[in-house]
Amino acid sequence: MQRIRLRYTKRGRLRFTSHRDFQRAFERALRRAEVPMAYSAGFTPHPKVSYANAAPTGTGSEAEYLEIALTAPRDPEVLRALLDESLPAGLDIVDAVEARTPGLADRLTASVWELRLDGVDPADARRAAETFGRAETVEVQRATKNGVRTFDARPAVVSLETQGAPADRPSDRPCAILRLVVRHVTPAVRPDDVLSGLRAVADLAPPVPAAVTRLAQGLFDEETGTVTDPLAPDREAAEALTAQPVAAATAPTPEGPA
Repeated sequence: MQRIRLRYTKRGRLRFTSHRDFQRAFERALRRAEVPMAYSAGFTPHPKVSYANAAPTGTGSEAEYLEIALTAPRDPEVLRALLDESLPAGLDIVDAVEARTPGLADRLTASVWELRLDGVDPADARRAAETFGRAETVEVQRATKNGVRTFDARPAVVSLETQGAPADRPSDRPCAILRLVVRHVTPAVRPDDVLSGLRAVADLAPPVPAAVTRLAQGLFDEETGTVTDPLAPDREAAEALTAQPVAAATAPTPEGPA
């Protein structure tokens, strides 16, 4: 059985696609592309697809991940192109590697988010982000099926800072861009929780809903403060495997006794 790991996006209007909607669209794409899928056992077999940490409905993303199991080997790049052609524009398969290391989900420990705040002056956003960063605790509330839950959103936030103004905004309207790096903890701290926290500690209330996009997702590097590519270990393992025959062929042959 071959396992392939894919990175896909949710762009434009497709950011409003729910996770269940994407699942249905992706399974249709698997059938259209005639992918030799492995299926589960039991009375209702289903394709072996593992989804990892999907973004909330309504947010865009450049870094969503899943893994599929095949009954016959396929070239990852050819498979990526076939699946991408079978999905609607906006749901794009942008990367594919053969799984050669365990634990993809375990490598998704942090996310980088971009929060576009139309109608907010960048200076006001910068002051609010600085106030958030200095706070020891930032209590926010979230409605759940068991009622309203209060929790501290501050420990999960690694960094929150303003970015340069977007080039596509009208010159007569203010627009602030925040870059957020957040660890995946329990309870999960989402971008809307951070926006609630900014409102609570700095009275920052955007006049329109924020446009939120996940830019990256992966293992958080404590030394550099960056989020690394979760597919990199699989690429490195594949490159090492490819290099082994070459190294063996070029290795000097030991000389026998004279």
